[in-house]
Amino acid sequence: MTHPAFAEGNVAVITGAALGIGRAAALHFAEMGLKVCLVDLPTDDLVTATAEVIAKADDAANIIAVPTDVSDPDQIKKLEKAVREKFGGADILLNNAASRAGRGFDGDIEDWRHLVEVNLWGVIYGTRAFLPGMRDRGTPAVIVNTGSKQGITNPPGHPVYNLSKAAVKSFTESLAHELRSTGEENMTAHLLIPGWTTTGKNEHRPGAWLPEQVIERMLQGIEAGSFYIVCPDDEVSEEEDRRRILWGAADITEDRPALSRWDPTVEHAYHAFKP
Repeated sequence: MTHPAFAEGNVAVITGAALGIGRAAALHFAEMGLKVCLVDLPTDDLVTATAEVIAKADDAANIIAVPTDVSDPDQIKKLEKAVREKFGGADILLNNAASRAGRGFDGDIEDWRHLVEVNLWGVIYGTRAFLPGMRDRGTPAVIVNTGSKQGITNPPGHPVYNLSKAAVKSFTESLAHELRSTGEENMTAHLLIPGWTTTGKNEHRPGAWLPEQVIERMLQGIEAGSFYIVCPDDEVSEEEDRRRILWGAADITEDRPALSRWDPTVEHAYHAFKP
């Protein structure tokens, strides 16, 4: 990895670090010689993940865990202060924490509210807390926000999750434009868009990617200067991702029914669509 923000000794802050993509990132970054702050709720999973990351690091003092509820802005402010006091600030911020609560339109409204607080406001709070310090340091810095293909193609089944990830996409696009338009070329923002990935404590199933594969793809995308880092999986190819995304966007320009890909009167046209 030649991107200067990932130089040995630099500092990475990862939310949702106890399991899945966050844990894989923490392990990979420690192997790269980065100082790592693991952020998650105070659970045994965070303790276990921290021990695993320390085992990968050259120096245990380079790894810390700060139990934090990312939906609480006061806790995020305390997190930023802890990182600044321990390491002097952050060079890499991976806003990765997420919830999948609150399924359908008849789901508990408090579950919906909690999901949005974590998936969207957690990203906003994290960015607003760490961005000023990154600017003050004046050194190369990277902010990666974990989105989802569901925030782009909006498949039926989990509307509140989809809307939260769509909002993360919009927020991160605006952040990238802000950094670019203000001439802060040494700071970049990226949207990580995983495909089907084995996360949490779910059993790995054929077709899904492992979190480690997502992190490898993320690093490749950052090094290439990509903003949208779309991850395929072993069931959906990059070509199929492209077809789905283009078809969804054309629902607007072609005045088709909402989510026409799943409309029985239109779906035949989708299957014949070749971008």
